[in-house]
Amino acid sequence: MKVKVILSAVALICAGFAAQAQELKIGYTNVEFIMDLMPEMEQIGADLQDYQTQLQTNIQTKANDFQRQVQTYQQAAQTMTDDARAAKEAELTKLQQDLQKYEQDAQVSYQRKLQELLEPVQTKVINAINAVAAENNYTHIFAETAGQAPILLYTKEQDKFTELVLAKLGLEMPTAPVGANQ
Repeated sequence: MKVKVILSAVALICAGFAAQAQELKIGYTNVEFIMDLMPEMEQIGADLQDYQTQLQTNIQTKANDFQRQVQTYQQAAQTMTDDARAAKEAELTKLQQDLQKYEQDAQVSYQRKLQELLEPVQTKVINAINAVAAENNYTHIFAETAGQAPILLYTKEQDKFTELVLAKLGLEMPTAPVGANQ
C-alpha cells in the first residue's frame, strides 16, 4: 500500500514538472549580430570614424607641438643657465604629462561617444526582442555573447527567434550568414 502511495506521489510530481516544462518556450539570440544589421549602424560607424579622426588629429597636433618644444630646448640647452634649464625641463615634463592625460581623456571620450551612439539602436533591438518574445509566447530568451557560449535550458534545433526579431525590425536575414549560430 505504501509503495502505491509513494509511486502515485512521484507520478503526480513528474506530471507537474512535465506540465511546467510544456509551458516553457526558450529562445536565444545574438544582440550584436542584430545590431550589426541595423541600417543606423552604417551612419554610426561613419560618425565614430570622424570622431576618432578628430581626436587623433588633436593628439597629433599636441604631440608635434611638444616635440618642437623638446627640439628647441635641446638646441638651446648648452647656452642656458642651470636654473633656466631646470625650469624648462620641468615645463617639458608637465607638457608631456598633459599630453598623456589628453590621450587618456580622448580614449574615455571615444568610449562615451560610442555608448551614446549605440544606446538608441541597442534599446530599439532590445524592445523588438521583448516584443517578439511576448508575441510568440517565449518564456525565456538567452543572449549569446561573443566569446562565450550561451547558457540554454532548452531550445529548438532550428530556433527562428533572431529571424523573427529581424522581421520585426523590417530587416532580412542575409543570404550568407554574418555570424555563426543565429
